[in-house]
Amino acid sequence: MTRVVAILKDPVVVAALIAVLLIAIGGILRPGFASPDQIVDMLRVASFLGIIAIGQTIVVLSGGEGIDLSVGTVATLGAILASRTMAGDDALIVPGVLLALGVAALIGLANGLGIVLLRIPPFVMTLGMLGVVGGLILVVTGGRADGRAAPALVSLVNGRDVLGLPGILLVWIVLGVVVTLVLRRTVFGARLYAIGTSREAARLSGVPVRRVTVSAYVLSSLFAALGGIAMVGYSQQVFLNLADDLTLPSIAAVVIGGTLVAGGVGGYLGSAVGAIVLTVLTSLLTTLAMPEWARIVVQGVVLIALLAVYGRQRRLRS
Repeated sequence: MTRVVAILKDPVVVAALIAVLLIAIGGILRPGFASPDQIVDMLRVASFLGIIAIGQTIVVLSGGEGIDLSVGTVATLGAILASRTMAGDDALIVPGVLLALGVAALIGLANGLGIVLLRIPPFVMTLGMLGVVGGLILVVTGGRADGRAAPALVSLVNGRDVLGLPGILLVWIVLGVVVTLVLRRTVFGARLYAIGTSREAARLSGVPVRRVTVSAYVLSSLFAALGGIAMVGYSQQVFLNLADDLTLPSIAAVVIGGTLVAGGVGGYLGSAVGAIVLTVLTSLLTTLAMPEWARIVVQGVVLIALLAVYGRQRRLRS
């Protein structure tokens, strides 16, 4: 019994149960909401947020009030650069993806260097970068986004060619497994948790705190761009604000998944489940034809309730 109680207190389990409960409620209120096809579609949409949340998880785990408020605009910029380079041609997928990831890496590098060298707080640094990237988007597009996703990318995201599932889901699963292994089984992962727990203790132990911190922000921008590329495969066309609204949900997914905002505690599995919870909740509220203000209020209440529950756990208070 004690073991069962402990399992039910795990934030990942709590978030997973909430996702199942929301699907069940949706199935009762709207026939077809809990159908296999609908669930697969929700998971497809959740994958975009889930991929972006990989980088956000890494940044939050790094501690030092780590947070990346630029992921939404970086995702949009990555989608724009990739789609404009592809221009609907499969032969240009690789150059388009590499260009997007290269620019994203430079943005992440700028974030990291600003934080470790100029000692700018992460909140302020990434908020400023949000504005900078927003300006870059206008420079690149001239205020008009006209890129098109390559057919192969569209098929990967929208098709069901692999075991009857969208390819993007399998990409998300592979990324999730790799990231989890990196966090739990590699030197980089151990160092990340170490600086998240105590930067001073990590530094005294010989951990290159600055290098690990900069790497965390570079990875955050890379995964943001990757999420943006997946989104443009879904929409097939790019928009100037394609992924801008995913910044706060990416943070919420990390928190819902049980990662400690102060850093050093948590992992990506929880963030992935958190992305699913937010996507299912949004889909349910949309299906119920709730006005936008009501959806925002409900999402906020759910997030506050989860934080209240997690805050009562000694593991997350420590």
